Amino acid sequence: MKFGETFKEYLHGDQEWFLDKVSHVEYKRLKKVLKSCRRCKALHEGNNTIDQTDGEQQQNPTFSRFCQCQSCPVCDQMFFTELMREATDIAGCFSSRVRHLLHLHVPRGMQRYVLRLRQCFKNDQQALVEEGLMLIEYITMNAIAIRKILKKYDKVHSSANGKNFKSKLRAEHLELLQSPWLIELGALSLNFKGSDDSEAFIQFSGSFSCNLDEMEPVMTLMLPHSIKLEYNLKCAICLEIVFNPYALSCGHLFCKSCACSAASVMIFQGLKASSPDSKCPICREVRVLLRYTHIYICTYVFYVIIFCFFCHMQAGVYANAVHMLELDLLIKKRHKDYWKERAIAERAEMVKQSKEYWESQTKYVVGY
Repeated sequence: MKFGETFKEYLHGDQEWFLDKVSHVEYKRLKKVLKSCRRCKALHEGNNTIDQTDGEQQQNPTFSRFCQCQSCPVCDQMFFTELMREATDIAGCFSSRVRHLLHLHVPRGMQRYVLRLRQCFKNDQQALVEEGLMLIEYITMNAIAIRKILKKYDKVHSSANGKNFKSKLRAEHLELLQSPWLIELGALSLNFKGSDDSEAFIQFSGSFSCNLDEMEPVMTLMLPHSIKLEYNLKCAICLEIVFNPYALSCGHLFCKSCACSAASVMIFQGLKASSPDSKCPICREVRVLLRYTHIYICTYVFYVIIFCFFCHMQAGVYANAVHMLELDLLIKKRHKDYWKERAIAERAEMVKQSKEYWESQTKYVVGY
């Protein structure tokens, strides 16, 4: 079965109620853009006249003009603009859904007590697992759709523009399968492993596997068509398994203490206290362009929203770091001694830094 038919079945299958509410790749419409492209028609005509003489080909100016170029401006404007918008919407929808799911599993503050009280009357684990399965399929199917349509673009136009666009998605942190929220979802599925023998629980934890005992600790995600993705769980600074991990806006994982050290802030201050000019220790990226699908709400708040937009534009890679709570819980379960040792060491360093900080503040105020 071709992927177009598979994707159509997915869109109109059991999850149609969910997909109607969220963004997804308009695979059929993008294929129509490629088919209606004048460049495609010229190539088709060229295939039919392949046995013509060189003189006959020179008499056809349309064919000569199109066969020398590697892109079509009209097609590119519709195709890549639409695909960029869809990738942005999908990434935003996925991150918000996963964030909500994780808050239900690892609640904080008063929400923890409310959910504990609710669990006495109703167990939401089954619904949580089913939504996790739905989100894994949602992100993988859309990621494969983007990969397929870009490959088709390059094949039709005999160019590398689709490959270059994929690199652009990666540079702007919109590559769906490299999202830190997918790692968090994988950690959630592994934390559920063995808690229930039902089919949904087994399927949820079956897509991911994790090996923390090797020299290179990795989390593995198996996708359809034998596609295998690996996520490195080693901190690039301390060269140990990430402890109390944070994912920077550029996508790289670090221990909280290591990230704070790289950003020249103290552990108790947190990553949000870092300077906007602080760079990622791996990619040296300073700022990340944050995209907003809905910049306007109504006329009288226009200036407020534009102001907020530019404020976020100036945020560094540390300001919007993601705290990987599920991954930390997974490491705590699988390596209890290591986690406890690192927790004691981080606590001691935090107390030491806090003491030095307040002593310096006291000297500044008092004068001695």
